Amino acid sequence: MKFAIVSKGDDRSNKIKATIKQYLTDFDLTYEEKHPDLVISVGGDGTFLEAFHRYRHCLENTAFIGVHTGHLGFYADWTPDEVEKLIIEIAKTPYQIVEYPLLEVIIRSKSGGTEDRFLALNEATIKTADGSVVFDVEIKGEHFETFRGDGVCVSTPSGSTAYNKALGGGIIHPSLEAIQLTEMASINNRVFRTIGSPLILPKHHTCLLKPLVDRSFLIAIDHFTKSYTNVKSIQCRVAKERVRFARFRPFPFWNRVRDSFVTEED
Repeated sequence: MKFAIVSKGDDRSNKIKATIKQYLTDFDLTYEEKHPDLVISVGGDGTFLEAFHRYRHCLENTAFIGVHTGHLGFYADWTPDEVEKLIIEIAKTPYQIVEYPLLEVIIRSKSGGTEDRFLALNEATIKTADGSVVFDVEIKGEHFETFRGDGVCVSTPSGSTAYNKALGGGIIHPSLEAIQLTEMASINNRVFRTIGSPLILPKHHTCLLKPLVDRSFLIAIDHFTKSYTNVKSIQCRVAKERVRFARFRPFPFWNRVRDSFVTEED
């Protein structure tokens, strides 16, 4: 089996990376950075997002697993004191694959018919530094509303516990093939009106955002942000690709939610 390791870059994470790499190569596994079968993230959820985007070109054949060196994350199942056990599991035990849906974002330009396509593991956010965002929102080809406000967040089910939750969005089990559209400070008065609630769209529904006012948009795909001008539309839907997690033991999603948001630390 071929493996790669992505580290947060701090001393603790780098030491754990070196230990895992040394022992797995001693078990005759091959360290391969370009097209690995397994990617091990050592750090937090941010490191896991970095690993995902680094290897998005080979999602069909690559699985991910995380070791967290900070607070318990949603994508990191293993703790530093379990590294030895994890190494033995990887070397000796076939792992289960759990697949979760991703978000596809296509940004189309008014000029030249150009478009950029992205995949998000957590979410995409659309904001502007030039006043309010004004969009026509189409769902499945039909006009739904005209949105005015600070912006929108479109999240995956596995990303529903991140920025989406902070905005008042719902938590969705990541086995459900859906995306969630959540408003940021929408303007609602006698003149302007939006639904005011998060929308959960199934995989066969496409959401199209059409700017009504020329703006420079700040579009973030997970934690990568880029500025866009002359935007014709932003299309969001469940991607055909999926992310694959390597599981050596069960770690139920609702346990993660409870441990992250309900259980008090000692």
